[in-house]
Amino acid sequence: MLDLLSLRADTPGVQHVAHFNNAGAALMPKPVVDAITQHIALEAQIGGYEAAAIRKEAIQDFYASTADLLNTTANHIAATANATDAYARALSSIPFQRGDIILTTTNDYVSNQIAFLSLRKRFGIEIVRAADEPTGGVSVADMADKIKALRPRLVAVTHVPTNSGLVQPVEAIGQICREYDVLYLVDACQSVGQLPVDVSQIHCDFLTATCRKFLRGPRGMGFLYVSDKVLVANMAPLFVDLHGASWESADTYQLEPTAKRFEDWEFPHALVLGAVEANRYALAVGIEAIAERNDQLCAILRTRLTELPGVQLFDEGSQLSSIITLFSEKMSAAELQAALLAEHINTSISPYEAAILDFKRKGMFSATLRISPHYFNTEDEIDRLIDSLKNSLK
Repeated sequence: MLDLLSLRADTPGVQHVAHFNNAGAALMPKPVVDAITQHIALEAQIGGYEAAAIRKEAIQDFYASTADLLNTTANHIAATANATDAYARALSSIPFQRGDIILTTTNDYVSNQIAFLSLRKRFGIEIVRAADEPTGGVSVADMADKIKALRPRLVAVTHVPTNSGLVQPVEAIGQICREYDVLYLVDACQSVGQLPVDVSQIHCDFLTATCRKFLRGPRGMGFLYVSDKVLVANMAPLFVDLHGASWESADTYQLEPTAKRFEDWEFPHALVLGAVEANRYALAVGIEAIAERNDQLCAILRTRLTELPGVQLFDEGSQLSSIITLFSEKMSAAELQAALLAEHINTSISPYEAAILDFKRKGMFSATLRISPHYFNTEDEIDRLIDSLKNSLK
């Protein structure tokens, strides 16, 4: 059982807000904040290069601690500026040719879909989306049929879409990709930190994530996992700098043997150290315990939200995450968010433009309010949220 008092004592932000925007950026715990501010102070005192040299070993802990989160080893981890940056680096390492197929879903992240469209425009690739189950979430059977029939160059799935509570069956899809030797890219931006994420179970070749969401790390940091298959094949991002490769002669270079070939030389080392502490904090609390607590909070919250007049939830699927989206007949998502913010309750908005395929399928053509609790939230904060919504919807 989680020690909620200690966890909240470690979270200064709970003194000021009831934070239900963890799918956007979670409240950082004190060890994360301290690591960042202490390194910034050190850089100011002795210089950025010199501070990095002193903290070299601590900075390298980023790779081991991130690997521990994903059940892999440090040489498979690259540090990136954010999840989208990691995703773009992964895509750029694939030598697409005209007619290649990317097989994806209707519940993908908007930036990923735009990247696919850009690849189609530049290289003439094809984008195919697998069908959904009637109860929500991609059909594994249809995904399998399309993999067998089309032999796509890449299968790309978002583990937890940003716009609903859906959890996609990434492990089942990974088994099929492994069987047919298809490259597999998983966007775990919304799942790392709230759910167990094990790359050995998912069988992915790439996995991307950010540190600012449920992992409770700083903004401006993300990471990329790459498989042995990727490394052995000498796959690398289109633009490699002196950190990812060594310049051997006027016309040749040698790739870094590890996932660091996907990195740039320049790093925000204060944020790297903050991310290390976020990783350690999540591991110390326990990912399984976090997932269990989130399930409890979301069950309470979903039940109480369905009791509000004129409120409709848009979550679906056999497994639900810690993201809840709703629509009100009386007030727009922006109005609801503003009313809650006036009561120092943080939520966010999922706009129609960010999920047009999913929203259109659900008959939804405007924004929804997104509520994303995390394990440090309390039942009292849920009461505050519900009471505020009740008052606004009278």
